Amino acid sequence: MAAYSGRGLHGQTVEAIASMIFGGEFRAGDSLDVNALQERLGVSSTALREAMKVLTAKGLIAAKPKLGTYVRPRADWNLLDGDVIRWKFAGRPDPGFLRDLHELRSIVEPQVARLAALRRTPEQLDALRKALDAMASAADPVAADLDFHRALLAAGDNELLIRMEVVMGAGLAGRDRLVHGSSGSDDPVPSHLAVLTAIERQDGEAAEAAMRDLLDRSPGRPSAPAATS
Repeated sequence: MAAYSGRGLHGQTVEAIASMIFGGEFRAGDSLDVNALQERLGVSSTALREAMKVLTAKGLIAAKPKLGTYVRPRADWNLLDGDVIRWKFAGRPDPGFLRDLHELRSIVEPQVARLAALRRTPEQLDALRKALDAMASAADPVAADLDFHRALLAAGDNELLIRMEVVMGAGLAGRDRLVHGSSGSDDPVPSHLAVLTAIERQDGEAAEAAMRDLLDRSPGRPSAPAATS
């Protein structure tokens, strides 16, 4: 599902209620007093109703006779939705979600790099180079990092994997805002350059290995469990 693009009062209402849910004010199973929300947010019943429809479509809330409107269990949330991922990162810290994102990337991106090495077009290769150049300039490394990984998905030339951009893009944006510039993080340019070099050479095996190495160096990756004797 594409990210929500609502603007104006309607969009602000969606964002406000989502912030309450992801900030922990409302938890799974909690009832939402619609009249109280309308008064608190200072919106019309129509605006609130439309906002509720958006949140219902994303699996966050539901309404039932006698129960009214309530927050659904987390298992029902659409965690493959770009807005839900964005709200997750904007809410309370969740190391488990960072771990899940890293595991997803570890499953998907090395294989995408292999495919990109075999299938990339000159235009796609140029897009990867431009993203890496922007990353090296440090003008906006977060945006450049996103551009590189989006270009990589496109170069893989798999229509279903390209759709992962919604998840990967929102997840990377949230992660980068949390961890970018943290102490001890590696310079991302050399590891991205290794991926690009392998793709330029059309060496699928090297591209996959370089991407695995990049992910191993990625900021926000889960810490290795302590060894036991």
